Amino acid sequence: MNEEREQKHEEALPSVGRARESVTGSPALDRPLHEVFDDPFSRAAGAPLIHGNRVELLRDADENYPAWLRAIREAKRRVHFESYFICEDEVGLEFADALIAKAAEGVKVRLIYDWMGNFTKASRRFWARLRQGGVEVRCYNPPRIESPLGWLSRDHRKMLAVDGEIAFITGLCVGRDWVGDPSRGLAPWRDTGVEIRGRAVPAIEHAFARVWAMTGDPIPDEDLPKGSRAAGRTAMRIVATEPATAGMLRLDQLVATLATSRLWLADAYYAGTPSYVQALRAAAKDGIDVRLLVPGSTDVPLMSHLSRAGYRPLLEAGVRVFEWNGTMLHAKTAVADGAWARVGSTNLNVASWFGNCELDAVIEDEEFAAKMEQAYLEDLENATEIVLDMKRPRIRPRLPRWRRASEAPAASADEPDAKTAKREAGTRKIGGRGSASRAAAGAIRIGNTIGAAIANRRLLGPVEARLATFGGGLLVGLALLFAVFPRILAYPVALIAAWGGLALLVRGGKLWRERRRAAKTP
Repeated sequence: MNEEREQKHEEALPSVGRARESVTGSPALDRPLHEVFDDPFSRAAGAPLIHGNRVELLRDADENYPAWLRAIREAKRRVHFESYFICEDEVGLEFADALIAKAAEGVKVRLIYDWMGNFTKASRRFWARLRQGGVEVRCYNPPRIESPLGWLSRDHRKMLAVDGEIAFITGLCVGRDWVGDPSRGLAPWRDTGVEIRGRAVPAIEHAFARVWAMTGDPIPDEDLPKGSRAAGRTAMRIVATEPATAGMLRLDQLVATLATSRLWLADAYYAGTPSYVQALRAAAKDGIDVRLLVPGSTDVPLMSHLSRAGYRPLLEAGVRVFEWNGTMLHAKTAVADGAWARVGSTNLNVASWFGNCELDAVIEDEEFAAKMEQAYLEDLENATEIVLDMKRPRIRPRLPRWRRASEAPAASADEPDAKTAKREAGTRKIGGRGSASRAAAGAIRIGNTIGAAIANRRLLGPVEARLATFGGGLLVGLALLFAVFPRILAYPVALIAAWGGLALLVRGGKLWRERRRAAKTP
């Protein structure tokens, strides 16, 4: 059935990225999908299409880190670096040395890291050394008494921009996890980034400047680029989301809705919202080749169970789900219709879509999308497909027929793939600590399951048995604990109420002072 559906779909759509008659109300246009729907894409993402760029795909630390260090060492005027965390290990120290060396030459070096993301990753001594070396270092959203829940918002971006001429948007932080440790048998984390030259670079620097202004005094206008020369023919968008803006979620849902041929996704911490899951299900039911690649093992073990709890609705609709067999898949990428691609920091979960500062490069170019598709297929060679029915063989992952090389041997659909066996549910911890964003996404997944069971608003699948049992046991245990020891509940509630009240009083005092100053100003 799956092979027949794919064959039928390939024959019906010999070219990709074309507008469907059902969408446009007229015969399919001989233009790429992103060109037909340019204005809706711009409105959904809050980012215009920028022409005149050259974009290079960078895979893993072997291609990303050397390019970053080379750009830093060649800087002449300024370096803007934003990373969710930087580890105080041999990799982080190499970057610190490069930044300090540039600052010593008189280059303006500005660095933003996230407080929660970097918790336990680097010591105060590490940051003090950078500051003493001339690097302007700022921490995003450290705990404040006037903002008791401020820690829920994180700066999850990973970017580097140099001299307004070259920039990098990526999923990689800075640390040895991405390099690996052969002595301990740990392979490098799988991740993806892009190198950008051209007219999109100023938009990336201005996105950095907005977060910089959130943490203190803004960057002077003279230190920001006013424009940049064209460096190629690639069109792209720079989607810089901030808390509660959800620009990337709107764009992700729009792409899932408008895709005409295929949509291939890779995500490190998948926990899709009901609306996004429905968009993927609807696309798959409509014959779109929807695939989702997620980690098989993760640095946040709970996320594996939470992600797997969401497999069944996708699989039942025809979405193909794969688990990476390597150490950790940390990439956040998408490629649709062989013409549209996304690379950046946004995960497919509520924390990234609603709670964080995120940065993604959306590239609308068939040549780049072809490279993304090829990389995706190579990743699937090291992945295990999850299936609902072990008796039903699945076809080997491959390019659509119109893109297959003529000399490549065709895979037989009658031969079961050895990698299609469903893996055991257990995971192993690779290292590192989970972030607040991942914990929030996990809490939402548990909450959805518990809410569905109590309110009976949807059927729960067998894969949600573990979450339902865990949630039920947790609630019963808490009820017994609070019934026997009510003060255990009273003290935290009193503390939260006192902290919240104090925060409002402090915020109110600041607002009153600002009001009086404004009244005195003529």
